[in-house]
Amino acid sequence: MQEIPQRTAFDDIRALFQLMPEPSQAAIEAVEQRQRELTKPTESLGRLEELVAWLAGWQGKDMPTLDRPLVAVFAGNHGVVAQGVSAYPAEVTRQMVANFSAGGAAINQICAIFGLGLKVYELALDMPTRDITQGPAMDEREAAGTFAFGMEAIADAPDLLIPGDMGVGNTTIAAAIYHALYRGEPEDWVGRGAGVDDCGFARKVAAVERAVALHAGHHPLELLRRLGGREIAAIAGAILAARLQRIPVILDGYVVCAAAAILHACDPHALGHCVAGHVSAEGAHAQVLRRLGKAPLLDLGMRLGEASGGALAAGILKAALACHTGMSTFAQAGVADKA
Repeated sequence: MQEIPQRTAFDDIRALFQLMPEPSQAAIEAVEQRQRELTKPTESLGRLEELVAWLAGWQGKDMPTLDRPLVAVFAGNHGVVAQGVSAYPAEVTRQMVANFSAGGAAINQICAIFGLGLKVYELALDMPTRDITQGPAMDEREAAGTFAFGMEAIADAPDLLIPGDMGVGNTTIAAAIYHALYRGEPEDWVGRGAGVDDCGFARKVAAVERAVALHAGHHPLELLRRLGGREIAAIAGAILAARLQRIPVILDGYVVCAAAAILHACDPHALGHCVAGHVSAEGAHAQVLRRLGKAPLLDLGMRLGEASGGALAAGILKAALACHTGMSTFAQAGVADKA
């Protein structure tokens, strides 16, 4: 009798990639038609025009909206911190979550100035994932459950999602994911994180090298459970859920893009609903964006995380939409169109 393959916790996630919708071409064409009628030379707003068409296509609306944009910051702790890879102790993660709640972080100020909603999700901060230099970070059920938890970030149906991260040690985790996916040398992917000195940087490189030697060669979702943190698993879930519900996404920096890279490795078409908010100064983020096929909106030398670069880029998106919806057409303004 033929043995029936055992079902795994990742099977349901793999099936979701077969359900991904495509953007509405009719909505894109409606935006492009209106752009031709606005009081400006053709394509004179450059990428701002492209952004509105992208927004319309994924929302499926001739006139897209940004009424309910959401920044969703996921916070997790990591066992690899025991290897001396961070300049800060693990308890800083919880302290920063408290700072978010009190309104004292950079992301609070950016959200306030641009009218963005903010939610912070704590992911078992008192139980760090296991040290990836010693074994898998999570078991399969935990990784799949955290992925599913991240999918709930869109429960209130935002019209734009900007995922962010918080977690001492998570740039080491991201570097390990990049090294496992893209190979090369560990030094190609490791950055200074929150400011490790030369000795800390050497420990970080060594930790990434040991972890990838232990865990490389698996399916991307298996790499996510072996190398990823809870916040990265949750962010990956949030990004995929947004695709399934046609919600546009602005990607933040180095850590958020590690989650995006897992999805991209599962299916190269998985990130069509995403734009890159900025290029981080951390590690090889610019190289990561090239591999993901994303041109960043901003390059400000930032490496803070917590969705700060993505939230700033949301301001550009809001400006692009305001121009599209608020400008007069040639007919409305009584301005002669070109002959």
